[in-house]
Formats: sequence, structure tokens, C-alpha cells
Amino acid sequence: MYSISHRVGIKASAEDVYHALTTNEGIMTWWTNDVSGAGDVGAIIKFRFNGGGPDFKVIELVKNNLVRWQHDGDMPQAWQATEICFEIQPQAEQTFVNFSHSNWQESSDFMAHCSTKWAVFLLSLKDALETGEGQPFPQDIQIDHN
Repeated sequence: MYSISHRVGIKASAEDVYHALTTNEGIMTWWTNDVSGAGDVGAIIKFRFNGGGPDFKVIELVKNNLVRWQHDGDMPQAWQATEICFEIQPQAEQTFVNFSHSNWQESSDFMAHCSTKWAVFLLSLKDALETGEGQPFPQDIQIDHN
């Protein structure tokens, strides 16, 4: 199994970070502008990018500390059985987000693409919380010319 990992420090409270990861409104500030279904454990969140995109089931929530989602569906194929985890760690002057997208079946060009895009979106999360303006899809930084 393979995994993507990132860590980012954000000048925001753990509560604000948690809200940005667990509500439709919060997620729309940094990942994609088309999100529905965010909620408690068991909720299915639909993330759409020009109409298509992945669904994730909320599998664990620890308020202001942990958010875990499991891929739910068949799109994209490479994400089947993968999990996304956001560990929220408040420090004196910032809150760290330790991110992982785990259980990839193989290391591939698509996984490398997703790793870079996750970095882009985590920096968008940072901007959304620190400046009030993230860069969710379709305003995100493009990393290729397709």
C-alpha cells in the first residue's frame, strides 16, 4: 500500500480548521466549490469538479482533533478503498494539519499528480483560514496543461 502525506501550519484555531474540514461551507472555501453531504460519521460527502468527482464516507470525527473519510464509489478508480485523514494539532501560534491519503494500491503518475494537487489544496485551506480567500476548484493552481 502507498500513501500521500503532507503537513501544513495554519494561523487559525483548531475549531476553525475543524469547521473548514467538516462542513459543506468550509470545504467549499478550499477544495471545490461544489460540495454536498458533509455531516456526522456515516455521512456521504459528494465532491464535484465540473459535474463529476469522488464521494467519501465520513468514518471518524474527533472534534477539533481528527477527520477521516473513506472513498465511497467507483470514481476515480485509483481511489477505491483509499482513506483521507486530517490530524489537527494546535500549537502555541498555529494549528498543524497532518494530512494523509492512504491505501493506494500502486504508486503511479496519477498518485504523483494527486500528491501535488493535495499540496495545492492544503495551501488553499491555509489561505482560506488565514486570509479569508482560498483557491478552491475551479480557481485552483493548475499543475499541468490537460
